[in-house]
Amino acid sequence: MPDRQFDLVIIGSGPGGYVAAIRAAQLGMKTAVIERDKVGGVCLNWGCIPTKALLKSAEMYLHCKHADEYGLTLKGVEFDFPKIIKRSRDVALRNSKGVEYLLKKNSVEYIFGTGTITGKGKVEVAKNDKSSETLSAKHIIIATGARPRTIPGIKIDGKQVITSTEAMLLQKPPASMVIIGAGAIGVEFGYFYNAFGTKVTIVEMMPNILPIEDKEISKMLESNLKKSGIDILTDSKVENVSTGKEVKVKIISKDAKKELNADVVLVAIGVQGNVENFGLESSGVKLEKGWIVVDDFGRTNVDGIYAIGDIAGPPWLAHVASREGIVCVENIAGKKPQPIDWNNIPGCTYCQPQVASVGMTEERARSTGHAVNIGKFPFTASGKARAIGETDGLVKLIFDAKYGELLGAHILGSDATELIAELGLAKTLETTPAGIINTIHAHPTLSEAVMEAAENALGHSIHI
Repeated sequence: MPDRQFDLVIIGSGPGGYVAAIRAAQLGMKTAVIERDKVGGVCLNWGCIPTKALLKSAEMYLHCKHADEYGLTLKGVEFDFPKIIKRSRDVALRNSKGVEYLLKKNSVEYIFGTGTITGKGKVEVAKNDKSSETLSAKHIIIATGARPRTIPGIKIDGKQVITSTEAMLLQKPPASMVIIGAGAIGVEFGYFYNAFGTKVTIVEMMPNILPIEDKEISKMLESNLKKSGIDILTDSKVENVSTGKEVKVKIISKDAKKELNADVVLVAIGVQGNVENFGLESSGVKLEKGWIVVDDFGRTNVDGIYAIGDIAGPPWLAHVASREGIVCVENIAGKKPQPIDWNNIPGCTYCQPQVASVGMTEERARSTGHAVNIGKFPFTASGKARAIGETDGLVKLIFDAKYGELLGAHILGSDATELIAELGLAKTLETTPAGIINTIHAHPTLSEAVMEAAENALGHSIHI
């Protein structure tokens, strides 16, 4: 049987792969997507979407427990944990089916199987029905994503020692849990399980939780999480994990050794690229520290082979993968797209209160030689925040003192992950404090805090 011919073959259907496929089809390319699991990749099935469904259940439960603060009386508030998990899985399934529909709508051929690059412009597909075929394509995009990273010497058994995947499937909250790693994944699961009664301890080797965030924001969130009953050990390194009746976690914390006992240990220390077993070794594609090396348009060192999303290295974010996919295929089509501005990537953590940021932290701005002008506005001074009972947090804006350029924006608070988009746009448009202030913000809204923070930077705050 002759090879089937395509303009573009994409290996992987996550938020990088499927978005690239749809955009390529819109640009007139005959496109195929190969996926060995479920359409949508980790994001739709085991990451972004189902975890947000879980976190919403936790948020709703905690709201119900504090209903009296809103003048409501709710008696006997309980939770059905298997139902919470099922809702999360149902949400993921609906999203996956939605992407299948979009691929079909845009005439993208979806092939269920495992793709392997076997030569120049050749991808062999071992289909899940045991058959196989070879596809020929002018262009091949690798979008195979990443999986949870593990700690050498610590065995993941999926029961007592788990990753984020198993954490989404537990049928009851464990009595106690140690979470290794205080990035977004660790913090979100810490918030979730704490809400349903698990005694949570988070261990982080860096001085702050959410180490890539602004230190002031991280410290405020840490204080909030501790108030909710979560134990947090920073500057602490895991030495050993052993299983038995309980899981024992040996750590070195500030020159002192300590042993923690828990029912479950969640390893949440980041991700590693899915670079194995699909022809990278023989194709000559260059790797660096376990990631595929690419340029601003997703091109590898091998002509006709591209890589996008998590497999191409940090930042490991779904929205970055999607944008990389669009930039990659538009460049293939000769559209001369604008490369991604790596200084303007929003980052979000969906615990409560939420954390969102874009651009430089205060520490980064100062260390790179900027004289900075900082504006802050606490949500305790926001009328809308008080009205909805969400006064934890603040907006922090970092401007260049000489030119007024917005260097970075950091938000801790309710709906921070929605509010950050305004500041990403402001940064794209090189907005100054005056530009934000002169944009009238509706009252009462949480977004007024952005305007008020800009006013604070110029020294004429109205409400603080």
